[in-house]
This record gives sequence, structure tokens and C-alpha cells, in this order.
Amino acid sequence: MDFLDFSAYDFETWQTFLKDKWLIIAIALLVLIFIIRLVKTVVKWLLVAVIVIGLILYSGYSLDDVKQLGTNVTTTLKQEAVELMVAGAKDAVYEVNKDGSFIVKTKLLELKGKAGEKQVTVSLRGIEIGKLDIDDTIKKFIEQAKNSS
Repeated sequence: MDFLDFSAYDFETWQTFLKDKWLIIAIALLVLIFIIRLVKTVVKWLLVAVIVIGLILYSGYSLDDVKQLGTNVTTTLKQEAVELMVAGAKDAVYEVNKDGSFIVKTKLLELKGKAGEKQVTVSLRGIEIGKLDIDDTIKKFIEQAKNSS
């Protein structure tokens, strides 16, 4: 019964699943409400169990697939961010805040971090896509932004 272990799924996985399957879930809930109000026997609870189990098994794809899709999208966005760093390095603006943190901005990309840390927070087109480890490409991007500012 491993398919009933939902502890490994995060909020975004559930949210995507609910957005994709909201109509099926709404219909199932309406049928359940109808059965609960109409049928007054043990058969009612058997029908409810069958519908709930059917809904869990139906999904068309598993929650693992939804989680993998989210991972793929995040990976693609991070790759796009690195490509934008390379392309927009000459127009990047470097700003240092009083607390020692820095921001590197281009038209589409923004990096936030602190000196000495191993990761930066990346925003692409105004949407935060996560943290990236500072590798050679990111170091060169930051250095080029420092030099051009």
C-alpha cells in the first residue's frame, strides 16, 4: 500500500495535482454528498470508500509524476537563468547593501546573496526560482557586474 503514503509530497505537488484534477474531485465530492444524504445504510459507506479509492487510483498520472514535472520546470528555469547571465553580463548592475549583501540586476534576472556564502537567490523575470550554487559562471557574472558598475 505504498501508493497511499503521501508524506513525501510537498505543498506545490498537491497544489499542481488539485489544479489539474479539480473537476474530477468536484464531481466525486458531489456524488459523495448525494450518497451520504440519500443512502442511510452500511452500503453508503462502501460506496463512499469505493469512490474515494477510485479517485485516488484514477488521477491519470501519479503524484510522483507531478513532483518530477515540477523538478523539471525548476531545472529548466535555472538553466535559462544561467544562459541569461552569460548573455546579459555586460548590462548587469552590481549593488552592495549596508548589511554586506549584494544584488546583481539585469533586465530579466536578479541575483541576491552575501559575500562569502556559497549560494545566491535567483529571480527570473521577477519570480524567485530558487538558489543556485556559486560556480565559475556565476562568479564571472558577478565580477563582470562589479567591474561595469
